[in-house]
Amino acid sequence: MSTECTVVIASPDLMGALCDRLRTLPGELISCPDSDIPRAIDVIVERRPQRVAVERLFAATSRGAALLTRLKADPTLIDVEIRIVSHDSDYSRVSPRRPVVESVTTSPIAVADPAPELDQRGTRRAQRAVMMETVEILVDGNPARLIDLSPIGAQVLSGSVLKPNQRVRVSMVDERVTLRMQATVAWARFEMPKGRPAPMYRAGLEFGGADADGIGGYLVRHRKRDQG
Repeated sequence: MSTECTVVIASPDLMGALCDRLRTLPGELISCPDSDIPRAIDVIVERRPQRVAVERLFAATSRGAALLTRLKADPTLIDVEIRIVSHDSDYSRVSPRRPVVESVTTSPIAVADPAPELDQRGTRRAQRAVMMETVEILVDGNPARLIDLSPIGAQVLSGSVLKPNQRVRVSMVDERVTLRMQATVAWARFEMPKGRPAPMYRAGLEFGGADADGIGGYLVRHRKRDQG
């Protein structure tokens, strides 16, 4: 249930003017500078405000757009109104929630939430292993952190956009092997982790025609050592 308050997000130099325009709204005004979006998300997730008011100039930036996308994609915030407002005029509009891909909404998105299952629909067909935090692979030529791995798929965290049903090329290289395979993005979700200035994409990949033995050896060499 939403709390009767409004989280206001704007640059520090515009915050005062914007809050003055919002004084007529019911409940408390909670100021969050646009220079610290991870904290703003923490406040929104914890307080579940009745509305989030985002200053129009910030909403028009790439960081503002990323924040709006993240908030709209979180099913736990479905009752929170997201409003774009101006600090120097009466401009105000509710930012509509557009339909999102089902796999994105199968679990709540948090700032630093636990890693999801490889297959969020419960159809994982092979045992996975959590990998060491330093392991990176290439997805379509872009580096991505390898979260977990099985002979038929993997979970990755990438700074490049990944979308469900997207076909990608995967490369895994170490001192023993060079593995290259095709994969399909089974599910994907947008995240803005703490301490990162840019959004990330967490995704589950399903391999096609992969070298199961080669992947098994790679998995053994790079898995997290405290697993049973």
